[in-house]
Amino acid sequence: MYHDTIAAIGTAMTQSGIGIIRISGDEAVAVGDRIFRSKKKGKQLSQVKSHTIHYGHIVDGDQVVDEVLVSVMKGPHSYTAEDVVEINCHGGVLVMKRILELVLRNGARPAEAGEFTKRAFLNGRMDLSQAEAVIDLINSKNDFAMKSAVRQLSGKLSKKIRQLREKILYETAFIESALDDPEHYSTEGYSQKLSEVMDELLLEIKMMISSADNGRMLSEGIRTVILGKPNAGKSSLLNLLVGEDRAIVTEIAGTTRDTLEEQILLDGIGLHIVDTAGIRDTEDMVEKIGVGKAVQQAEEADLILYVVDSSVELDENDRQIIDMIQDKRAIVLLNKSDLESVIDNDMLCRLTNKRVIIFSAKESYGLTELKHAIQDMFDHSELNFNDEWCLTSVRHKQALCNACESLEMVKQSIEDGMPEDFYSIDLMNAYEQLGMIIGEAVEDDLVDEIFSQFCMGK
Repeated sequence: MYHDTIAAIGTAMTQSGIGIIRISGDEAVAVGDRIFRSKKKGKQLSQVKSHTIHYGHIVDGDQVVDEVLVSVMKGPHSYTAEDVVEINCHGGVLVMKRILELVLRNGARPAEAGEFTKRAFLNGRMDLSQAEAVIDLINSKNDFAMKSAVRQLSGKLSKKIRQLREKILYETAFIESALDDPEHYSTEGYSQKLSEVMDELLLEIKMMISSADNGRMLSEGIRTVILGKPNAGKSSLLNLLVGEDRAIVTEIAGTTRDTLEEQILLDGIGLHIVDTAGIRDTEDMVEKIGVGKAVQQAEEADLILYVVDSSVELDENDRQIIDMIQDKRAIVLLNKSDLESVIDNDMLCRLTNKRVIIFSAKESYGLTELKHAIQDMFDHSELNFNDEWCLTSVRHKQALCNACESLEMVKQSIEDGMPEDFYSIDLMNAYEQLGMIIGEAVEDDLVDEIFSQFCMGK
């Protein structure tokens, strides 16, 4: 439990209607009393009920700094589980800085990045996975990411992890009891029973691990790579999707030499779009590097938008791209439909084995159909979402993989006929790895690293 009092500006440092200065700690209410003057004479914050709001002024001696509303939330029923005072002032940058300076002069110290949420975790207000969900919620770029963060913040993932740990702990406790008191605990036939329990646990954990890639797409956006030959209209497509001229568009083939990346929200679905150099055989060293980058981006893509110039016959470069997209989620855009086409739509569909959309980036034709195609492809059923939880953290995935490995070792020990005490070692390793997700077996350095990603006021 901390005893010092911290403070920070909890809203963005920009001109706005309202600004909030947050104070937390043993002296939070006392600090508030030193600078707050209620409209009701003689009324002190130390005398008011918890979870109430009070109207008055922030003062520096005899000088009125601002007209404010002050919220008082006494621990443990607050965000940090400590006494919390929040000063709701006018949202000018100068006003917020002035009030924060007053708060610091009167007994608080500046909060570190994420320290409010870190205190909530250390004070038992939330576990580590819920604390991480706070930053995921703040950084969410689309509806799916936001909903996933809210579910994790509400404790859905924590509940699942605790259920898994309880099962492991039960089996470990039985083994230890049987070893200590063999007269009252029989292990006859237990190995077979434990093997079945391991199968159940491994199935559940592997399902969680399989959700991790979808979780990444939720939090970071679907990595969408635009491929095609030079001058097929890739950069025009990027500009159309982004809604502004981000990429240079000319009639000269090979204008794009490097990748260009943008984040967009497409009807609630986040896309991380990557425009690439046109794929073709070339002797130009710079262009050749760009083509190599395009190939690499395609390998890492969640979705490929293959742009085909409908006014030009397919060639070996197209064959290369078609081979690249065979095992990938991809949509083919038969672009430049405003020109006379020399490519048959049905033939292209058979060649690529992908959905083909008649498109014109110049006239925005086919854009609605493209949006619907992406929504259909990345619908909940396609991504195998779980209504209760979905992994979005690499750290969580690694801990689950480590736990899975330990449980596999238990299975192997059973098959090898090893003594029961060998089982408990690996069971406890799995138990501790799962505990790292919710913060029950985690190093201080890792905790500090996680909360350093937060903003000052959170």
